[in-house]
Amino acid sequence: MKIDLSGRVAIVTGAGGGLGRAHALLLARRGAKLVVNDLGGAADGQGGSISAAQRVVDEIEAFGGEAIANGASVTDRDAVSAMVAETVERWGRIDILVNNAGILRDKSFTKMTLDDFDAVVDVHLRGAVNCTKAVWDIMRAQNYGRVILTTSSSGLFGNFGQSNYGAAKLALVGLMQTLGIEGARNDIRVNCLAPTAATRMMEGLLPKEMLDLLTPESVSPAVLALASEQAPNRTILAAGAGSFEVVHISLTPGIFLGDRDDAAEQIIERLDELAAREHATVPEGAFGQSTVELSKAGYIAPEA
Repeated sequence: MKIDLSGRVAIVTGAGGGLGRAHALLLARRGAKLVVNDLGGAADGQGGSISAAQRVVDEIEAFGGEAIANGASVTDRDAVSAMVAETVERWGRIDILVNNAGILRDKSFTKMTLDDFDAVVDVHLRGAVNCTKAVWDIMRAQNYGRVILTTSSSGLFGNFGQSNYGAAKLALVGLMQTLGIEGARNDIRVNCLAPTAATRMMEGLLPKEMLDLLTPESVSPAVLALASEQAPNRTILAAGAGSFEVVHISLTPGIFLGDRDDAAEQIIERLDELAAREHATVPEGAFGQSTVELSKAGYIAPEA
């Protein structure tokens, strides 16, 4: 099976360079019509120019693909709405949304201003929400959609100096979990990508020999898979240097303590036992946790 996106229409945000450019080029090579969105600002979000997006459009058109450039900021709801309206007017539908746009304002939490915190959350989280909300009813009406949210190992596992970035990135996993449930009946599948790539944001953080392996192009096959008709739903797909993994948020078997007076002390004393990952499970939804807890408490759900 070869993934064929002919007839599909995709929007990729932050696609003027790095990961977004690589994603857009691969989707276009597989037949999708592309909206190449990029504000064209600096890594911290300052400034703006449509020239970066237009260069990627030129690349797509050079190999026979079809694309348009768009310079909307994902934080500007009106501009996002206009981008979506222009896309539908031109091609009649939107099948794929890759939320890739992002900025960095790294500092330790002690030194970070709340303005820097808000700015990163606005682009990564609210920007993804703005774009997804703008296409959601279109995808529902056509009973088809693929939404990709870009999370990060910084949000999944933590990273010094990135409390703003990490908070926004893990929030996107929560967004994925609920939207994946709500969209399923209309064949809207929502997934997260956790990429590792040598982009402008990574410069100076890793030695050159490592950066040479972490090409954006080595990540983009994950996006193609998540954009396909065969895509999973509610999956966190990690990718980097040609390697791919799935990240799970799991629930350990834990322990039952009931209403004993020393329950808090038992939690501390038996923390290793409580945290043991053997036989951990991945709940399908929020009630999965309560079901486990109630069953350990001896409650058996009544038969339907």
